[in-house]
Amino acid sequence: MNIILASNSPRRREILNQLNLIFEVVPSDFEEAPVSMEPHALAEHFAYMKAMDVFVRLKGKLSEDTYIIGSDTIVYCQTVMGKPQSDEDAYQMLKALSNKDHYVISGISVIQASTGKAITIHESTRVWIRELEDREIKNYIASGEPMDKAGAYAIQGIGSLFIEKIQGCYFNVVGLPVNKLYKIMKEFGVNLI
Repeated sequence: MNIILASNSPRRREILNQLNLIFEVVPSDFEEAPVSMEPHALAEHFAYMKAMDVFVRLKGKLSEDTYIIGSDTIVYCQTVMGKPQSDEDAYQMLKALSNKDHYVISGISVIQASTGKAITIHESTRVWIRELEDREIKNYIASGEPMDKAGAYAIQGIGSLFIEKIQGCYFNVVGLPVNKLYKIMKEFGVNLI
């Protein structure tokens, strides 16, 4: 079995490594553009488009036992939050999340190279963030950690200091819901363990 991760995310790579999977990274060239959809549908759409972009690019060069994984994570707190584009953007996101709960939604799409069949689903995790002081937000932004994270925080890093509790899949908040990946692969007849 060959696995291709259609993402350059170091967090997704780390999760697949933790699962002891051998995989190749082929980042998708798909450009995320604002689309009017429900948050879960948006995450699924972006995940599918990322996987499909890599599938189409490599079609004809893939072995039949190849599976392409696309994933996209968004944060939803009355509005969809992607990755911050600037320090000010990160500040506004963290201010909006302060002392509230929100949802982290990851779409995951796996395409089976031999058939072109795609299975796409999502995972949703509820996260509570404590009240954040301006000083904490500014120091956190100065660390650089929020800049490539949906919602401007990393639950697995310094941002963990802001989390009161979560309800649902931790790995989803990091960026790849392993329980959903396992379920999809099992549907394709592949056991990851």
